[in-house]
Amino acid sequence: MFVVTLLTSPKDPVLDPALVHSLRDAMGGGDAVWLAPDEAAEFRVPALPGNRWEIWDELQASGVDMCVQPGKGRRKRLLIADMDSTMIEQECIDELADMAGVGPHVSEITARAMNGELDFEGALRERVALLKNLPESVIGEVLDSRITLAPGGRTLVSTMKRDGAETLLVSGGFTAFTARIASLLGFDRNRANTLLAEDGRLTGEVAEPILGRQAKVDALTEVTAELGLTPGDAIAVGDGANDLGMLHLAGSGVALHAKPAVAAECELRINHGDLTALLYLQGYAKAEFA
Repeated sequence: MFVVTLLTSPKDPVLDPALVHSLRDAMGGGDAVWLAPDEAAEFRVPALPGNRWEIWDELQASGVDMCVQPGKGRRKRLLIADMDSTMIEQECIDELADMAGVGPHVSEITARAMNGELDFEGALRERVALLKNLPESVIGEVLDSRITLAPGGRTLVSTMKRDGAETLLVSGGFTAFTARIASLLGFDRNRANTLLAEDGRLTGEVAEPILGRQAKVDALTEVTAELGLTPGDAIAVGDGANDLGMLHLAGSGVALHAKPAVAAECELRINHGDLTALLYLQGYAKAEFA
């Protein structure tokens, strides 16, 4: 048995009941269950629809996301999340680079690295080198004035924690940012790279080994083992090529507003919903959100 979840942007919910019922009938599904009026609904189907990606493409033009997944074991016991452009709306290194006067150059490298066009570790070293001599105090300035939390993040974390799940923020960015963001959102743990500084200024180097794609996989494996869980008990969310390892390993891997090359490799793709989409995918109704 599989579950089909249909959802839209909470800011502009456009999920038409007629559309839901039409798709349900076409797929031979069971009764439609509304998780949030005009925003999210689900129904069960006996088999994986063979034309699901054609349907997905058509729905995208209407602002509707469709995800199909096995019905068993949807409610997860671990959330592992990327930070930049996932739990926050920015790329921290791009904001630091802008303060250092090299913003456009670094942003271009970041975009290519996140799309899988460049080696992540090499691209990170190259970008960090351009931050050499930037005052360490700029990190606090960026956090205070440039970083915004992605919609739905607090609700996602607090709802899963209320129901006993562990939460882990893991980033190819920097601990100076993950520590603050993890605290603001209520994550239990966080892992990231460490920017090196001397005499109050960045050295242009990052501590080795660099936390990249494999480090996120390792974090998922290690934390689930510690908790007596399996990777199948986790839901992972990210948007970049360095997230693909954990997205593939987790029981539910969600490409959220992801780069096209990344989304193309994932079964669960959210382009219109916010982070609360991860709750709908687990079968939560909006009335159950923390």
